[in-house]
Amino acid sequence: MSRLPSFFERITKTDQFILDDFGMKRLNTEQVLDLMEIIKERHGRQATAIVSQVPFSGWHETFESNTTATDAILDRIIHSATRFDLRSESLRKNT
Repeated sequence: MSRLPSFFERITKTDQFILDDFGMKRLNTEQVLDLMEIIKERHGRQATAIVSQVPFSGWHETFESNTTATDAILDRIIHSATRFDLRSESLRKNT
């Protein structure tokens, strides 16, 4: 018996969801559709934070395929988001 449906239900109902390091790896079709479901269910209901080192203009390239789902995800994110573009030197540099 798959625990995946209950996992998605918990993600969609939690008060706050943080997706960190978004864009570090390309998402395949199944991952894009899963993300679309999560964003769709959370949109306008609960807080979602997406953290990425990839500039927003490059997010479309993160999605391997399924441009319709990609457009649906980005459309929901773009029109209701508050963006913070941080520019500073890495704190991970060797000293």
